Amino acid sequence: MERTQMEWYQQEHQQTLDTLQSTETGLSSLEAQNRLAQYGLNKLADEEKISRLQILLHQFKSPLIYILLIAALVTLLLKEYIDSGVILAVVLLNAVIGYLQEFKAEESVRALKNLLVAKARVIRDGHEQEIPGTDLVPGDIVLLASGSRVPADLRLLHDIELRIDEAMLTGESLPADKTTAVLAETGLPPADQTNMAFMGTAVVNGRARGVVVATGARTILGTIAGEVRSIGQLKAPIQHKIEQFAHTIGLLVLGAAGLLFMIGLLLGETVKTMFMVAVAAAVATIPEGLPIVVTIAMAVGVARMAKHNAIIRKLPAVETLGSTTVICSDKTGTLTRNEMTVTNLYDGRQQYQISGTGYEPEGQVLLNGTAVTAASIPELALLQRIGLLCNESDVYEEEGRYKVDGDPTEGALITAAMKAGLQPELEKEQYGQLAMIPFESERGYMATLHQAGEQRLILLKGAPEQVLEMCATSPQQLAEITRVATAFAAQGMRVLAFAWKEAAPDQDALGHHDTASGLTFAGLQGMIDPPRPEAIEAIEGCKKAGIRVVMITGDHAVTAQAIGRQLGIIEQDDAVLTGRELEAMDDDALFEKVRSVSVFARVAPDHKLRITRQLIRHGQVVAMTGDGVNDAPALKAAHIGVAMGITGTDVAKEASDMVLTDDNFASIFSAVREGRIVFDNLRKVTFFLLPTGIASIISIIITMIMGMPIPYLPAQLLWINLVTNGLQDVAMAFEPGEKGILKRPPRNPLEGIMSRLLIQRTVLVGMVIALGVAWNYTTALQEGNTLENARTVAVTTMVFFQFFQAWNSRSEYDSIFRINPLGNPFLFYSMIAAVLAQLAFIYAPPLQWVFRTVPLTATEWVRVLAVAASVLVVVELDKWLRRRSA
Repeated sequence: MERTQMEWYQQEHQQTLDTLQSTETGLSSLEAQNRLAQYGLNKLADEEKISRLQILLHQFKSPLIYILLIAALVTLLLKEYIDSGVILAVVLLNAVIGYLQEFKAEESVRALKNLLVAKARVIRDGHEQEIPGTDLVPGDIVLLASGSRVPADLRLLHDIELRIDEAMLTGESLPADKTTAVLAETGLPPADQTNMAFMGTAVVNGRARGVVVATGARTILGTIAGEVRSIGQLKAPIQHKIEQFAHTIGLLVLGAAGLLFMIGLLLGETVKTMFMVAVAAAVATIPEGLPIVVTIAMAVGVARMAKHNAIIRKLPAVETLGSTTVICSDKTGTLTRNEMTVTNLYDGRQQYQISGTGYEPEGQVLLNGTAVTAASIPELALLQRIGLLCNESDVYEEEGRYKVDGDPTEGALITAAMKAGLQPELEKEQYGQLAMIPFESERGYMATLHQAGEQRLILLKGAPEQVLEMCATSPQQLAEITRVATAFAAQGMRVLAFAWKEAAPDQDALGHHDTASGLTFAGLQGMIDPPRPEAIEAIEGCKKAGIRVVMITGDHAVTAQAIGRQLGIIEQDDAVLTGRELEAMDDDALFEKVRSVSVFARVAPDHKLRITRQLIRHGQVVAMTGDGVNDAPALKAAHIGVAMGITGTDVAKEASDMVLTDDNFASIFSAVREGRIVFDNLRKVTFFLLPTGIASIISIIITMIMGMPIPYLPAQLLWINLVTNGLQDVAMAFEPGEKGILKRPPRNPLEGIMSRLLIQRTVLVGMVIALGVAWNYTTALQEGNTLENARTVAVTTMVFFQFFQAWNSRSEYDSIFRINPLGNPFLFYSMIAAVLAQLAFIYAPPLQWVFRTVPLTATEWVRVLAVAASVLVVVELDKWLRRRSA
């Protein structure tokens, strides 16, 4: 009995019923009960709940965390309780923040279940009845009416003016006109299966009767739910980079600590002393602040993005967006307004343009660039009047926003007439409607009969080819009208033709015979779902930032191509790939196509997922935007899913990593900037933290090789770690973005946290600090000072080296002297706090006793500051040389 979803539309009515072992009078209650036992309830499978304990344990699955836990254990055994406490506090704080973020992420599939209607009208036991939607089975005869949701996938058997809003499933911006006729083509996507109705879509007009062909997980909606469930969470690039970085740092630190331990033993130090020094040096070198700074930097990014109408649901998405190389975007409602707008008119003599977008009656009718009104041009007035009166919809204002009650196309016609100066209420009063022929897709037109004073008029609108057959036109007129209509359509517009005729003074009814001939052509109106102006600007910005924008839509290829050109996504002659063409390709062929094709039209849900996966296969960092149910699998499969907050379905939002509260593609561009700032700041923190640890180990090795005592006590190493990394690393997370951050190309996805430049500079700075500390330390000893004095000099030199290194870290290329010192107030004040803490370390008696320090003389202070400032000179010189060679 089962058929694939792609075959039912090819079946004749009776063949479908026979296959499903059903009849026009429906199933019996007993048969329905048997089938319910066979097929199960008409709902999506319940998803397993995630264990809170699993989420909590997941927060500790990081090599850097493992190293910190080992360091905490070792320092605890060595009775360094304060340091153990600090390390454990960092680990636990990081775990709590990560746990709360992950626990808040709701399951995508649960939202899909909310789309199921509670009740369905069916024919069972030969009569109409209402049953729970979950009890529907294949073979049930379902009745649809305007305003209802489709409760299962149906093959339509009978319909009356049925139109269904399928935007949430197919991406089509206009309601789909449905038919019951057999479709012979193979491989049609859902958007082209006009004799099918799919679960979760909404009936906006008409009535119908259909037979259930699929329920629950077997429906198109159920297939999407299955895909969403089967797609594992894709690790964000930053998560990969942090893990790789942690592995590398862990190995280097353990290797360096082991080397230090062995050298000390070879030079005659005791095992206990060297073990303590090696552990202290390892703790000082490990950037234990990095996990929490990563979290804080992302949290700062979240707050900044929220100001740009971008709500982050998962923290790693902040950085991921900043590293994005391709943004795949749905068209309807994302790049366009999802509001039909008349943009071009033709009154039989002249062409006009109309400014303004959406349903707000703000804009002008332009003739050769000059504003005109209906009052000044009779032909224009007639054309606009027909569009206004031959109409079943209304445009109204609600909460400062204009909306349409009815068909979006008809709403666009009303708005266009208002822009021309016509007043709907006054026009309806002067041209009272007496009768109407509703729009029928088979006939392709709508007509109304009006009383205008003593005169009665028939007004008509419809498809140009249909309307022109009813009009009396000369061959020359017909050729010109056809030329204009074709030109409008080539721009991706939906084109309607308008006509009229006088009726008999006593005519009060209207039939198809009244409109069959003798009409006078009044003109054409071309409309389109217009691009958002800010989206055009944002796409241009994406190009400058080296980010490619790909449009994936359910709309027709001509419309998609026209919108793609207007948005600047493609050039005039660039190819558009359709769902049918894509269906015929295997993954390898599609892999090649996604290199060059930037507009995909008439796609099915699984196509969007395939496109996303092939882009990822190319090594691209992919952001996928969308608002419909059809977007959910691709949103989840992409590195970052971006859902629309206003028009987006719950499914799309809950499958996403980020939600745009204003549905504005331009907000993504703002969020990209914040994402890049986050990654920049992570690099700055890393460059700030590593050199001191490297310098600690190198300076110890240098002095031991020189036959001198170790320049720091273990407690002093831990102090250096505390005072230099306590606040400044966190403060780095608040650095504002550098100039030109959006003019850079996206960084290489294969590049780690540390770029080659920063690795080179880290080694350079580490050596400068190590040599500077060793020089000041040995100088102090050579001058006959005590070991306590020399060690105080060494520690203070190290602390002030890191003070100047904090300034160096604020930019990879720009001179620190061109950066506002108060541009990051948190960093400025944290550095002042570090200086005050170091003064207490030197001069406060309790701290002198704990850390074995002594006061420094003015001469020693001058030497400390002069040597420490050398790192600023060296890095400034390095930046200058790199700027020159760039």
